[in-house]
Amino acid sequence: MQILNPECFIKESRTTPIVDVRSPEEFAIGHIPGSLNIPLFNDKERAIVGTLYKNKGRQTAIETGFEIVGPKMVEFARHASEIAASGKLLVHCWRGGMRSESMAWLYERIGIKCSVLEGGYKAYRNYLLKEISDIPHLVVIEGPTGSGKTEILMNLKSMGEQVIDLEGIANHKGSVFGGIGQKDQPSTQQFQNDLLGELINLDKSKRIWVEGESQTIGRVFLPDSLWNRMNEASLIEINVPRNDRVIRLVKEYGLLPKKDMENAIISLSKRIGEVRKNEILNEYREGKLESVAHKLLDYYDNMYINSTLKYKKRGLEILFPDGNALENAEILRDKVQIIKE
Repeated sequence: MQILNPECFIKESRTTPIVDVRSPEEFAIGHIPGSLNIPLFNDKERAIVGTLYKNKGRQTAIETGFEIVGPKMVEFARHASEIAASGKLLVHCWRGGMRSESMAWLYERIGIKCSVLEGGYKAYRNYLLKEISDIPHLVVIEGPTGSGKTEILMNLKSMGEQVIDLEGIANHKGSVFGGIGQKDQPSTQQFQNDLLGELINLDKSKRIWVEGESQTIGRVFLPDSLWNRMNEASLIEINVPRNDRVIRLVKEYGLLPKKDMENAIISLSKRIGEVRKNEILNEYREGKLESVAHKLLDYYDNMYINSTLKYKKRGLEILFPDGNALENAEILRDKVQIIKE
């Protein structure tokens, strides 16, 4: 049995399956991307063993654990054999203790070579926060709502630039309308894990692009370390004509489910006032989508200005002649060559 630190463990995971032996509830809250859950204990069993450990001591908890696990060992071995095509597995639990070591011991008895994560999932999370704070050549694209920042990022990616799509990982576009038509959001923990999964495949010696965001994207939170890094990074402010932004918003949101859109508009009442909310809601119901977009931009543009003044340093400003995201990505790529990679 080999013990690996988080960095080596993640590198090995590119070619070797990861088995997470924590309970299903622990796994659901957050897990290493691509890992498979073979829980030593189910949620109820984990609670029983934990309570015994606290009230009656380690020996009693271990004995009860053996009683629970014994009948399941054949199934554990069979499942592991199906996964370990190369004859190797990576194994971890919460702290790198008895659960992972016990399961690795069993796997090695049937001929599977195992490596255990030193410090367990907790150490992986600490590694994540460190890695995410260390992005030396980060470039942040800022711009008002409707500027096409995400589409610009995707075009930059197709041109060979390194991009992290925060909203794509979060399954949310950031505003009160941002979750409409999207998949369910992951937990904050899983969002951050998936973010690291994207980052470790990039070359940190070169530029990495992200879209400027609030610290929350829908219900998930950016790690403090990344949020702080984004506020210090090279910043590009894009300026797209307002009419082009309106056209983009109407196209992007105009065909979404009406009930969801109405509920989102209603949720803004405390921020924009009942009178303004009713104006926007009535125009939406009448199909006056361009007018709705203009009125919403009044609110979101003010929010953007206030947020920029509060959190962001001034950056390179680029004026775009229209809302063509492909052409704008090309302009952005060429202009940003002045920023050191």
